[in-house]
Amino acid sequence: MVSATVTQLETSSPVGRLLKHWRGVRRMSQLDLALAAEISARHLSFVETGRAQPSREMVLRLATALDVPLRERNALLHAAGYAPTYPESGLEAPELAQARKALQFMLDAHEPFGAVVTDRRWNIVMANQGAMNLMMFLLPSLATDPPETLNVKRLLFAENGLKTCLTNWEQVAEHQLRGLQREVAASNDPELADLLEEVQSYADVPKHLLVPDFSTPSVPLLSLNIRKDGVDLNLFTMISTFGTPQDVTLQELRIESFFPGDEATDAVWRRLGEAG
Repeated sequence: MVSATVTQLETSSPVGRLLKHWRGVRRMSQLDLALAAEISARHLSFVETGRAQPSREMVLRLATALDVPLRERNALLHAAGYAPTYPESGLEAPELAQARKALQFMLDAHEPFGAVVTDRRWNIVMANQGAMNLMMFLLPSLATDPPETLNVKRLLFAENGLKTCLTNWEQVAEHQLRGLQREVAASNDPELADLLEEVQSYADVPKHLLVPDFSTPSVPLLSLNIRKDGVDLNLFTMISTFGTPQDVTLQELRIESFFPGDEATDAVWRRLGEAG
């Protein structure tokens, strides 16, 4: 009876379960993590099973060694019984004014080509005119029936979305879906999981992509090949993030900048800017 009670206690540590989850995500053994965090493997084992209560400093040390995102570091602290360390400010909050200014500078500097800022759930929270010009050209329905929130994944996968004009849609779909599956596997975000379920329910999503498979490496650079009203466009994107964020919101923001892949696309995009 005592042995059973001890076993139950040793497998019921909330912070231990989260640490084990992140070791799995990072593909690290207990020994790997112990070496990276400069602690003994025995102590780490005790933390994971609940036989030892980690200090706040120990939780943060392990989270740093695992390269855990700030939101999930707060979750680890909460699971261990501590208050969150990292704030989560709204993008319009005064304390993020300088960061917001930097984002707007990058969007403006990229004109006439498109650039957007997305949050962790791939909602577009900022966009430059170049991005809006391209979206309105490709999806005129946005002008008459705009959704409450523009979401990058929905724009790609929805029935009336970008797949109608992407000539390499299946290749783009695989790249995007595998990326989203990885994000869901690494997070505890139910809304992100709901987005993945929604995306996978759309028509024409290849069945073999519904089963997560992370063994196939991503291509070095994937182009977006578009044909619309007899016009062929070739684009590629670059994603930028803040270098040393200490706020959850800032860490989760991504700037996706679109570039023309050839001179013809460059010329079309500039004409869209002039027309707009």
